[in-house]
Amino acid sequence: MDFFNYPFFTNALIGVTVISIAAAIIGTYIVARRMVAISGGITHACFGGLGLGCYLGWNPIVLAGVFAVGSSLGVQFLSSRYRVREDSAIAVVWSLGMALGVLFVFLTPGYVPELNSFLFGNILNITATDLWVFAAYTLILCIFFAWKYNQIVICAFDPDFARVSGLPVRAVTTAMTVMVALCIVLTIKLVGVMLLMSMISLPQLTAEIFCRRFRRVMFTSVGVSLVCCLGGLALAMVVDVPCSALIVMVMAVTFFGARIVSRINRRRIT
Repeated sequence: MDFFNYPFFTNALIGVTVISIAAAIIGTYIVARRMVAISGGITHACFGGLGLGCYLGWNPIVLAGVFAVGSSLGVQFLSSRYRVREDSAIAVVWSLGMALGVLFVFLTPGYVPELNSFLFGNILNITATDLWVFAAYTLILCIFFAWKYNQIVICAFDPDFARVSGLPVRAVTTAMTVMVALCIVLTIKLVGVMLLMSMISLPQLTAEIFCRRFRRVMFTSVGVSLVCCLGGLALAMVVDVPCSALIVMVMAVTFFGARIVSRINRRRIT
């Protein structure tokens, strides 16, 4: 309980709670849209913004956000306007972002100490400003989801039917693409570029084992994400290892445990 006397621990605890909710909501949409590969491309394209921020001496997270939104809209533009296959567009964005990141990091004079935290995450470095940004984004995301929930679900599962029905498919898809990009940028500080994919996919895959409806999967993944993140943070305080790695490991163990439990229940029923 002595850890609660330290501001960095309380900031990490609040940050984990807030970003877990946002990542679970966005992750449910990503899994439903089968956009996990796109999210991987956006995640690695962010590295170009991080490298450019280090080179120019600007805030790397801000430039990573610009790269994330630009790359996500670029993939959508290439696949819809020029009929480039989505996986090919992802490959272009992925490789270009990583190449630019490596180039700018190499050109940056001296050692870049923030690079490891961006690559692997360090939740204990979350500041009060980060918490306000996380909270503002999560609030906007929840309001937008509550306002456009039916349209988001229809556009996610059957965009052709939504288009025939007269729904603003392009506007909804573009707004959600921007939300996905911003969530990826904010979550980078939590688990880093290398481990981000697990944060926005494993809780949803775990929830899908027991749930089928979009709403139930979303709420269940919020609970799974929150429990796993808090569990990983608590274990990091005891074992003294990087928190981001433990969070992902707890999520993976939870996923495989849920699969085992589901298989045992099926055998009992049959």
